Amino acid sequence: MPAEPYPRSVLDLLVAAGNRPVFEHGARTVTGAQMLGLVRRFAAGLRAAAIGPGDGLAMMLGVTPEAFAAMIAGYAVGARVVGVRPGLSDSQLRHMLHQDVAAVVTDAVTGPEHAPHTLTVSELLAAPDEGGPLHLSGRPHDVARLVYTSGSTGTPKACAQTYAAMNAAWTARPAAWPPAIRELASRLERYLVFGSLSSQVMMEYGVLTLAAGGTMVVADPPAFPDAITKYRATASVITVPRLYKLVAAQRSAPGDLSSLRALMVSGSPLAASRLREALDVLGPVVFQGYGQTETGTISMATPSDVPPSVGFPPDVIDVVIRDAGGKQVPAGVDGELYVRTPAQAIGYWAEPAQTAEVFIDGWVRTRDLGHFDEDGRLYLVGRTRDVIIVNANLYYAGPIERALATSPDIAEAYVVGAPDEDTGEAVHAFVVSVAGRALDLGSLRTLVREQLGDACMPATITVIDEAPLTPNGKPDKRLLMAAVPRVADGTA
Repeated sequence: MPAEPYPRSVLDLLVAAGNRPVFEHGARTVTGAQMLGLVRRFAAGLRAAAIGPGDGLAMMLGVTPEAFAAMIAGYAVGARVVGVRPGLSDSQLRHMLHQDVAAVVTDAVTGPEHAPHTLTVSELLAAPDEGGPLHLSGRPHDVARLVYTSGSTGTPKACAQTYAAMNAAWTARPAAWPPAIRELASRLERYLVFGSLSSQVMMEYGVLTLAAGGTMVVADPPAFPDAITKYRATASVITVPRLYKLVAAQRSAPGDLSSLRALMVSGSPLAASRLREALDVLGPVVFQGYGQTETGTISMATPSDVPPSVGFPPDVIDVVIRDAGGKQVPAGVDGELYVRTPAQAIGYWAEPAQTAEVFIDGWVRTRDLGHFDEDGRLYLVGRTRDVIIVNANLYYAGPIERALATSPDIAEAYVVGAPDEDTGEAVHAFVVSVAGRALDLGSLRTLVREQLGDACMPATITVIDEAPLTPNGKPDKRLLMAAVPRVADGTA
């Protein structure tokens, strides 16, 4: 007999939790049994509103127990759940809500003007419980959710993941956890949640916390290190820029982080030197995850792994590295990563051309560059699309950023390419200095030239206080590129 569809694995975790707290929101604590009751009520409300298999259901919700329950209920009725993150422009929101969305669930009094149909949390919870076992309506090959990419290198795309793929994911199944995840799970006693549960990373770690016997704790506001101290958090997701700030804050005015056991770095690569500094200042708490919206988690490095490795991919995930001609390369040789996972997306919603470029013969073309070492550890070195073409030659931004970051005076470095009359494109760098240190921009250019050659030497280096971020917390290189023409002499 086939297994029940997703979210059966999550519902089973709630049943097993019983009277154990699974969600903490201010003074309010919600047990597993209470969360299960919320899911049942939301499912009844959705069915009363004629939402069922194949219907698009957009979630515009805060970070609350009701938001978690509503999303799980959306899967229970077999809908196509569309996570809508905060911070979108009006045009982006309009685009999302007109991609076959039947209704919007919101915890506001009213929904957005261009919503096709709005269902409020209060009206959904007012529906009577259907009684009896919760019927799960998801069909294996239907799309269960759309998760939008960050858009850090272009327009956000909606990755479509089926119910079959959701069922194949190992997050809610402790017996299937790879070693690094098992180590992480042991530290998820109190996991801070913030921003949006529409975030794939935030929600997946939330389900992992539930499976690990921990509690999701809402951080409001999500300011570090204060939130860690206030909520006695043992774990949280953190972006690379926020990690840098936390390390700097702990150096200048140490806070009480004695409860902290795991910081899951997400969103962008972490330089080896900065990882070592974070481990030195914060202790053995930094887990560096590598994954994509299209694939989910690909690998994870634990605090004891060798930097800058991103760890060993689990056995259930296939990773091969290929050269420009598509031929697999040996250990130690850089190439493009192709990944195949049981839980990966099937493509981009309503984007057949882009789907064909990335989803190839069952593999996901990551557009990331990297290599394996002889022991099977995975290392990342850049992105195939993050290139600058100087005098018709390709140069990757990643190595230039890492060269700049070798300076003890540099906290962060970001490189973009911009049109140049003489060379076609030229390298332009944006750097954040270590607090209190003056920068010699000429020396930084020389540092890059000595390591990588004249073509990689930045035409301009701009000192910034912090990098602009996308709504997902990644450095927004499009905004940096837009700033390049305003730099006249490289000393801004």
